[in-house]
Amino acid sequence: MIKIASRDSRLAIVQAKEVCRALGDCELITMKTTGDMILDKTLDKVGGKGLFVKELDRALADGRADLTVHSLKDVPMEQPDGLPLVAFTRREDARDVLVLPEGGAWDKTKPIGCSSARRRVQLNALFPDVAVKPVRGNVLTRLAKLDHGEYGALVLAAAGLHRLGLSVRISRYFSPDEMLPAAGQGILAVQGRAGELEDAVRVIDDADARDCARAERAFVRALGGGCFSPVAAYAEIKDDTLYLRGLYVTENEQHTARGARTGPRREAEAIGCALAIDLKRQAEGEL
Repeated sequence: MIKIASRDSRLAIVQAKEVCRALGDCELITMKTTGDMILDKTLDKVGGKGLFVKELDRALADGRADLTVHSLKDVPMEQPDGLPLVAFTRREDARDVLVLPEGGAWDKTKPIGCSSARRRVQLNALFPDVAVKPVRGNVLTRLAKLDHGEYGALVLAAAGLHRLGLSVRISRYFSPDEMLPAAGQGILAVQGRAGELEDAVRVIDDADARDCARAERAFVRALGGGCFSPVAAYAEIKDDTLYLRGLYVTENEQHTARGARTGPRREAEAIGCALAIDLKRQAEGEL
């Protein structure tokens, strides 16, 4: 029996069960991560997205788990030695969405709640007259804060709401041109120990998702990976061609660059790196 570990949030469990069903004969192990327990500070103040995977990495390393399941957008750009990402599931809807209070209208005198600098920067451009405020907690916690009047609206990932059966809460989908998604958004990443269960996970590995992930993560990695500057990347594949869009914002948030690169999917990582270099030069005035 394959032991699969995940965070103990409702969404993480739904996602892990999706992988369990595809693999068969699995035991699900859930655990609370440091990132789930620290809710009074934004992630850039307490150590970044790695706080959502540390405990799961330990469970993999010491044999308590054989595989772990993550939202790819929450996975750091580098993995610990011997614990590679071994599979990428077919991508769900990668878009961000606007969510309004249940049964109510959008009160623009209250802030929009969002969880990342990437969203905040793009929201400020879309809605310059509406304040943006950080919001932490799992999806259900955020929705409760919205419905209790703390926020006028939220921006969340469509994929999470779809997987939770909460699509009815979505008021508006943002196109990638309006709000570029986070690298890996909508993709589940399965992590394991090097050289183990490679045949077993092949059944859930999606080639398009893998190549999109390679391009998007290469883009972010080339810009510093773990830094907290707002960056976004979204790749699409048609036949053997990969189309990558990216967003880079300087650390002081004074200069922004958007752009795209197209090329053969086999060169996904090179495309991501090249676009990152282009946008960094553009934003920093080197062109």
